[in-house]
Amino acid sequence: MRFYGADETRARLAFAPLVDAVQAMFARGCELPPRQVLELARDGAEPVTSLVMAAWQEGRCYGVKVVNIAPGNGARGLPGLHSTYVLYDASSGVPLAWIDGDEITARRTAATSALAASWLAPASASHLALIGAGRIARLLPEAHRVVRPIERVTVWARSPARADALVDELARDGFRARVAASVEAAVAEADIVSCATLARAPLVFGGWLAPGSHLDLIGSFTPAMREADDSCFAGARVIVDSDDAAVKSGDLIGPLARGVVGRDAIGTLAELVRGARDAGRAPGQRTVFKSVGSALEDLAAAMLVHDGEVRRRA
Repeated sequence: MRFYGADETRARLAFAPLVDAVQAMFARGCELPPRQVLELARDGAEPVTSLVMAAWQEGRCYGVKVVNIAPGNGARGLPGLHSTYVLYDASSGVPLAWIDGDEITARRTAATSALAASWLAPASASHLALIGAGRIARLLPEAHRVVRPIERVTVWARSPARADALVDELARDGFRARVAASVEAAVAEADIVSCATLARAPLVFGGWLAPGSHLDLIGSFTPAMREADDSCFAGARVIVDSDDAAVKSGDLIGPLARGVVGRDAIGTLAELVRGARDAGRAPGQRTVFKSVGSALEDLAAAMLVHDGEVRRRA
């Protein structure tokens, strides 16, 4: 069994091959049982929540990611979230690899957003707006640059210090980056708007977005979370990474309930990749990609990490 720590996992998940690997997995498909949620009781404290996400391809690989969320870890000087990924041979059950789950999650999330942009964003898109300056937001310009000619990045975050630090980092990576004074100013001229926040109320409003722009929503993965208002979805082409998005994300639950967007009008990334849904759009029409994360994406990343080791040994 091979062990891949954070540094090696990151090195094996360069975005160009990772975007290709995620697309190939969406095209081929895999078995995806429902995510299991466990509550680990603790005396006098909030329970630890453990998420168990599995996926497999018959005759190839079987993978399980475990995500443990422990409220109050900050007081212990520990991160609040830890995750691991174990990859097995699906035919024999033999363990193949233990992989850093945090790196898999962050990088496959950015790669999936970039994959969606490769189908939905204008081919000439060169200006990316980032709403948020956390771990995943920092990866999005590099990931999107694989599929679109991104040159400019405009950043807004609740913490000006974090926004400034991200802009400095992006400038070192060759982007023309700047901090915006407001969300409206950040998104007004952007070709692609990517949101990676923990917001519980809309930050982005449809009236602020440029015609024909692409909106990428990452942060809202529970019914209580929301990054975009209803008008972002009105008349838009809406694609999700998983059918679960319609019931998991506050970004979609509200607009669906109010009839702003119909359930039948929401397509999946797998449909685009397989050619089962037309990738075209009307002139000036907005596109929206809503991701909530899928074990399919994790499996694609884990197999890429391990396959790289197999090729090296060969």
